[in-house]
Amino acid sequence: MKIRKIFNRISILRQERGFSRKELAERIGVNFQTVGYLEREEYNPSLDLAFRISECFGVPINLIFSTEPLKPLSQELLERKKREEE
Repeated sequence: MKIRKIFNRISILRQERGFSRKELAERIGVNFQTVGYLEREEYNPSLDLAFRISECFGVPINLIFSTEPLKPLSQELLERKKREEE
C-alpha cells in the first residue's frame, strides 16, 4: 500500500509563535530534526504526534494537516466565514 503524503502548516505556525525548531520539539516531545522532517513534509506524523502538535498550537488538526496541498490560512478562514454566513 502506498503511503499518502501529508501536507502541513507547521512551519508557518511555529514561526508565528516565535518558536525555534528546538523549542517546538521540546514542547511536543520529539527530536528537533523530526520537526525539520515534518516541516519539509518528508515524514508523516503519527496520530498521537499530530494531536500533540495541534494541542501545542491550539489549532484543530484539520487546519494543520491535509492530504491535499493547503491553501494559505487567511484564504481558508475567509472561505469558512463565507460558508457560515450562507
